[in-house]
Amino acid sequence: MKELENEIRTRVLDQIDLSNDLSDEEIKRLIKDEIILCSREKIISLKDRVTLENRIFNSLRKLDVLEDLLADESITEIMINGPDTIFIEKNGQMEKSPERFSSEEKLEDIIQSIVASNNKIVNETNPIVDSRLSDGSRINIVLKPAAVDFPIISIRKFPKDQMTMERLMAFGAIDKEQVDFLAKLVKAGYNIFISGGTGSGKTSFLNALGEFIPDDERVITIEDSAELQLKNVDNLVRLEARSANLEGKNEITIRDLLKTSLRMRPDRIIVGECRGAEALEMLQAFNTGHDGSASTGHSNSCADMLSRLETMVLMGAEIPLAAIRQQIASGIDIIVQLGRLRDKSRKLIEIAEVVGMEDKEIVLNTLYRFKEENEKDGKVVGQWIKEGDLMHAEKLLAAGIKI
Repeated sequence: MKELENEIRTRVLDQIDLSNDLSDEEIKRLIKDEIILCSREKIISLKDRVTLENRIFNSLRKLDVLEDLLADESITEIMINGPDTIFIEKNGQMEKSPERFSSEEKLEDIIQSIVASNNKIVNETNPIVDSRLSDGSRINIVLKPAAVDFPIISIRKFPKDQMTMERLMAFGAIDKEQVDFLAKLVKAGYNIFISGGTGSGKTSFLNALGEFIPDDERVITIEDSAELQLKNVDNLVRLEARSANLEGKNEITIRDLLKTSLRMRPDRIIVGECRGAEALEMLQAFNTGHDGSASTGHSNSCADMLSRLETMVLMGAEIPLAAIRQQIASGIDIIVQLGRLRDKSRKLIEIAEVVGMEDKEIVLNTLYRFKEENEKDGKVVGQWIKEGDLMHAEKLLAAGIKI
């Protein structure tokens, strides 16, 4: 089948006049004609004809084998380690895909097509880029010399339908008690920071929290690559960072967007992910009356997230550690820790309140924690335990909300 596909593709390419820009329909007609000719020499079933037509067309006009992988909704992650090696995460399990690109040149062409559609540049001088596909999937690309052997692509797919707390409960990622609790915190305007490891579901969880934002508020989202889907927010402004051009100019950073967002009369500011020096502006935004703001970051625990925030702020400014901790303690109200367990399930691990400063250290008050009890049929079984009560209920009282 693969040899036949390559043969027909070659025949079609030989017939294409590069001086003319053929339409998709004309390309499809050429492919069909060549399949018919081949079927006179070899029996090709109707099913195989359809498959060949789609695969050859995708390789010539679209994203080659990526099209089928992106169309499969059970696939959540695609990892391309060169033209011949593709791994996928399907239904939570990692496996090697039988798919492969027709050539390394085709893979490189697809990479340039993807980044060009987002007005970005990737080459040997600038070999690393973050971008997104037309369906919203997040994509990271690494070329030589940073990638030693072949071009590397990592794609994180997102569900076509917005993630909701109801769906998260159905997946067993969170319990109704915590959903009700978080809903009240969001409505009351608590600043929430979502932390967790890679693939723990931070962006999906932030999307789900968005359903509790009152519909009369103006929300500004700031991201490296636009991923958030706050579809229930009417007054929504989406801002996206931009990399520098070949001359090293015209860069728009997260820090730039945070600064300008303060002049756009936001009620809430949501930073898609805090990775570096922009943490300082994020904390300042949280501390300037924009209650109900949110962000995400990578960490192993709620306490670890605080340490990482300190480090990120120091990356952008020489500020005394005590002043940084004071900014964190006064700006962030709640930290939600997500995790991915050994059975590949994603779960809310901990909800902690940032109480304040004590002896120059930030004090956390754990409110809920997931406690593992046993394992059944390869699945982790446990429940969420309430460990403490919210100490700072001022915002809830001001909003007229009771716990």
